[in-house]
Amino acid sequence: MKKIILLVALFALPFVTTAQNEEPEPPKDGWTKSGNASLLFNQAAFNAEWTGGGTSNYAANAGLTYDANYRKGKLTWDNRLIAEYGVTKTKGQEFTRKTNDRLELNSIVGRQIKETNYYYSWFANFKTQFSNGYEFVEDELTGEETRTVTTKFLSPGYFQTGPGVFWKKNDNLKVNISPATLRLIFVDDSFTTFPDPIAAAAFNEAGGYFGVEANETTRFEFGASLNGYAKFDVMENVTVENILALYSNYLEDPQNVDVDYTLNLLLKVNEWITANFTFQAIYDDNAVKGFQIRETLGIGVGYKF
Repeated sequence: MKKIILLVALFALPFVTTAQNEEPEPPKDGWTKSGNASLLFNQAAFNAEWTGGGTSNYAANAGLTYDANYRKGKLTWDNRLIAEYGVTKTKGQEFTRKTNDRLELNSIVGRQIKETNYYYSWFANFKTQFSNGYEFVEDELTGEETRTVTTKFLSPGYFQTGPGVFWKKNDNLKVNISPATLRLIFVDDSFTTFPDPIAAAAFNEAGGYFGVEANETTRFEFGASLNGYAKFDVMENVTVENILALYSNYLEDPQNVDVDYTLNLLLKVNEWITANFTFQAIYDDNAVKGFQIRETLGIGVGYKF
């Protein structure tokens, strides 16, 4: 719980500083569209005579973020697409490994409450991944590496939707709270099929597959969610982006709040060359009993449009 409070505090800081330093701009009707595409590379190579140690490797990470926001009078419609994929290959390893795999779509429709920054809202969120995820095991005797599929495209897949209240100062500073959120988790039946009742009972006792029980392909949840977004410039050509998603399931262990926090730091060298740092922390006790942490750092080609 202390870790969750810390993440929320870190996310809230930009709201305080931005609110103090920025003057509100009058909203404009019509579409506002923007995006950012990046391709980052990392590579290290050593010849046979190198004595300092090290293993040759390469890594690549591609990302696309696209926002399409619409306003007409008191009506707003905010949409964001996030697509990321990364791989790494180390000399001596048989298989290439993923370093990043994310596909997410967010959409919020809101109607302004009088002349304020608050809106009645309805939101939808969809998350999954592009390709298979694997667990890698190396045979102690032969050294041969094998892999087992643990996740797939749409397995797991997450869909959330519900009514709420949306606070939006501008496209770079907004929070949506939904106290009545429907959540569906759907998975491939190859991960949950257990004809033997004893094996099925043991599978369910262990928590199932991302919370989905044996011989089922979906899990229904109903709870409360909070989604926030804050983006600001800390100095010229240095941009920080914070994305926070919280969810509590009323139907089971509501005190175990699911957390998904992402920090993106973008350093622009020129129109094409950028340096990116990403930190992501996920807590979902249906997946892992602890925080999942991901960090990436690289220099590559980026284009803002």
